Amino acid sequence: MNQEKVIVIDFGGQYNQLVARRVRECNVYCEIYSYKTDIEQIKAMNPKGIILTGGPNSCYEADAPTYTKELFELGIPVLGLCYGAQLMMHVLGGRVEKAPVREYGKTEVMVDNSSPLFGNVAATTICWMSHFDYISQIAPGFAISAHTADCPVAAAENREKNLYAIQFHPEVLHTQEGTKMLYNFVRGVCGCAGTWRMDSFVENSIKAIREKVGNGKVLCALSGGVDSSVAAVMLAKAIGNQLTCVFVDHGLLRKNEGDEVEEIFGPKGNYELNFIRVNAQERFYEKLAGVSEPENKRKIIGEEFIRVFEEEAKKIGAVDFLVQGTIYPDVVESGLGGESAVIKSHHNVGGLPDYVDFKEIIEPLRDLFKDEVRKAGLELGIPEKLVFRQPFPGP
Repeated sequence: MNQEKVIVIDFGGQYNQLVARRVRECNVYCEIYSYKTDIEQIKAMNPKGIILTGGPNSCYEADAPTYTKELFELGIPVLGLCYGAQLMMHVLGGRVEKAPVREYGKTEVMVDNSSPLFGNVAATTICWMSHFDYISQIAPGFAISAHTADCPVAAAENREKNLYAIQFHPEVLHTQEGTKMLYNFVRGVCGCAGTWRMDSFVENSIKAIREKVGNGKVLCALSGGVDSSVAAVMLAKAIGNQLTCVFVDHGLLRKNEGDEVEEIFGPKGNYELNFIRVNAQERFYEKLAGVSEPENKRKIIGEEFIRVFEEEAKKIGAVDFLVQGTIYPDVVESGLGGESAVIKSHHNVGGLPDYVDFKEIIEPLRDLFKDEVRKAGLELGIPEKLVFRQPFPGP
C-alpha cells in the first residue's frame, strides 16, 4: 500500500507535521522520524526521498543535532530545509555562521528557473525566512540556485547527487509557491508517481481489516469525534455485525451531540453494527471535580474511558480485537514520531493497560492526518456534518 515513501527527518522544527502534510498533498506517502533514527533503519525503509526539517539550533555548535555524512551518499535525493539546509552544507564541507542580518518573515527571493526545484516558479517569488545563521560558503560540488538581498545562499544544489538545500520554509503558506517546489522535489527529483490516494487507502484498509479479523469479534471505542467515527464506519463496512461500538457519553460533548452520535450509529442509523451507549457523565464529573490542570484531566479521562470499556467488554464476553481512532498527529504529539517534545498525551496512544484482554489493537487511521481522515470519511459516505464537525473541546 505504501510502496512509495518519502521520509522527513526531524531536527526539532516547529513545522515537522506540516512538511509531511505538504508531501502527502502531492499524493506521496510520508512519515516523520527523529534525527536519532539509525542510518540502517533508514536504508531498510528504502525511501524515494528524504527531507531534513528546520530546527532551533546552530549546526556548527558541538552538541547540535546532526546526521552522519553517509545519509548524503545513499544515492537517495535529499532536500534540506532551513536548519536542514545549513546542516547539509556543514556536514559536506561548506561553512555556516552567524548571519550579519537576521532574516525573518516574508522575503523576496530570486530563483534560478533552470533548477529542478524551481521549474515553473516565478523568477522572483515571496518566501518565508526565519534564520539567525546563514550559509557563508557552499559545500564543494554545489551551485547557488537562489538568493535574496541579504542572503547570498537562499538555495543551493548538487544536481548530480540530487542534493538540494533551501534556506526558507516552502511548507508554510507564506511561501507563495512552496507547494510547487515540494511537488518538484517529490514528483520530479524523487520520481514518485503519486499513488497515495484516499480512495485506494479506504479500499485497501477495508480489505486488510476483513482479512485480519476473519470471523473474530471486534469492540470499537466510539467517542463521537470524527476519528473514531471514521474508524467505526470503516470496520462496519469490513465486518458488519461482528463489530460492537461502545459509545461512552462522558458528559464533555456539546449539547445534543451524544444524541446525534446515537442517531447515526444506533439501531435507526445506516450501519450494520451493534451499538451500546453508556451514559457515564456522573462518573467523569466526579473524577474531574476540583482538577484544573489540563494534562491531569486528560489522564483522568483516558483512565476512566478504559475502565468503562473494560466493564462493557466483560458484559459482551470474549472480544478478539479492539479498534481505536488513533491518528498520526496523536502519535507524533505523544512523542513517538519525530523530535517534538511531548505536546500532550492522547489516551489512545501507547497501548492499553495489561488487564484489558485483547488479541490485538486495530488502528486503521494511525497513518493519517486529520484532513486525510475527513477525506476518508467522505469516501466512506459519512454525513458531512459529522465529517466536518469541529473537534469537541474535551479537557
